[in-house]
Amino acid sequence: MKKIRKILIEKGREHFRKRKRIYPFTKVAAADRFLNNLDKYPHAFVLACLADQQMKAEKAWLIPYEIYKKLGGFSFRRLKRLTIGEINRLMTKPDKLHHYPKKMSKYIYAAIKHISEKYNGDASLIWRNRPSSAQIVLRFILFRGMGIKIATMAANILARDLKVPMRDHYSIDISPDRHVKRTFKRLGLITPQATNEELIYCARALHPEFPGLLDYPAYTIGKNWCRPGKPLCDECHMTNACPKIY
Repeated sequence: MKKIRKILIEKGREHFRKRKRIYPFTKVAAADRFLNNLDKYPHAFVLACLADQQMKAEKAWLIPYEIYKKLGGFSFRRLKRLTIGEINRLMTKPDKLHHYPKKMSKYIYAAIKHISEKYNGDASLIWRNRPSSAQIVLRFILFRGMGIKIATMAANILARDLKVPMRDHYSIDISPDRHVKRTFKRLGLITPQATNEELIYCARALHPEFPGLLDYPAYTIGKNWCRPGKPLCDECHMTNACPKIY
């Protein structure tokens, strides 16, 4: 257990210390530049996080960029003028941008209204001036349709990949992703029938000061080597420490 914990933390810190770069949310260069521009379009990041549910992440993160192309711009002033009907048309015509466009249109409309009323149209106030991680997660949770899983994911991306400074990282939990969960099970860190809560509290116990630090190394192992059918154990850097519980 100690060796496994040490490797996961080392790999997490190694990734966290990397220099800031354009994070590949969608693997579409123009869309990724747009989403990484927190100075000009902080609301795009928030809306993309909100859309990242019940469909593939890469497609969900494209939604603000697709709306940007349809509108010919993405200023918050322009978004604020949109009616719920106009947002629904943007989400459905000519093709659906989300598996559940009607529900997501309501979430986006409510999010724009919330940013306007709570942050005076500037979504970067959610994370500006080094707030605590708990404060950032709480601010995301208060968006309609934004559960704890998305809220902690958003905070983790801001801290880990977009290098947004925070007072601490205590409240950034690991995401209960299928790859992460499989990795933790096969490493013997959680039980075979583990709930999301068990996974989250296991990560908190392993690294209380930043549980979400373990997210990236566990996800990478699960996606690249610890596959559902035939794991590539010999290629995984965890192979000598892993009990290989299948």
